[in-house]
Amino acid sequence: MTDPKAAITHLIDVMARLRDPETGCPWDQVQDFPTIAPYTIEEAYEVEDAIARGTPATLLDELGDLLFQVVYHARMAEERGWFAFADVAKAIADKMVRRHPHVFGEEDARTAEQQTAAWEAQKAAERATRQEHGTLAGLPPGLPALTRAAKLTRRAGRVGFDWPDAAAVLDKLEEEASELRAELKTPGQTPDTAALRDEVGDLLFVLANLARKLDLDPEDCLRGANRKFERRFGHIEEALRLEGKMPADVTLDRMEELWLDAKRRERNAG
Repeated sequence: MTDPKAAITHLIDVMARLRDPETGCPWDQVQDFPTIAPYTIEEAYEVEDAIARGTPATLLDELGDLLFQVVYHARMAEERGWFAFADVAKAIADKMVRRHPHVFGEEDARTAEQQTAAWEAQKAAERATRQEHGTLAGLPPGLPALTRAAKLTRRAGRVGFDWPDAAAVLDKLEEEASELRAELKTPGQTPDTAALRDEVGDLLFVLANLARKLDLDPEDCLRGANRKFERRFGHIEEALRLEGKMPADVTLDRMEELWLDAKRRERNAG
């Protein structure tokens, strides 16, 4: 088993060499926080994909890529005299100890539900310390929009501002769909782009909350739908390829037939 302390030290040294202003990599030398941030987000999604695939070797590789992003940001912060990787590691360790007094302190054991409530209370106290006031404070704007929608209304729900159940959310979904239809059917007028954006946004927001009410992650739901679409459309392309054709060569009805065939195959395989 690899020595974790030695491995981390080696990784930090590698990062320092890459950023060395004289002997480092030209690409790494010119990067800064804004240019690296998109890669950090991308690597987090690749970790999620590796988990979904269930391949340990891929997960190991992607976790390494994500860890490298943390080391990268810490190195840039150290160069500015802000903090170093050790400070990052200490800060998160201290936070976990602080948020788990039933493990590291003298409090009694908690159920999962009690720990969730205590965790949120501790987070609220930390936000107040940072002068982040209000029920919705502290939710990063950069979160995926569906995830942020679910988190916003989960926060609001804790103070009683919420739909009573999933059925009520479905009613709201039908209301929003009607408003979108009305916007599309205004006689003699070209649909207003801003109004359409607003109505579609409302639909997506309600859908995110429908998933929340069903104890589902809306991002996970959509990722699953994306994978399903890719799989079924791939079936269409492959079937047409065997016929010496491409999707652009056939009618929509023919592609729909193949789509339904893909669905039947999935049901039979399941």
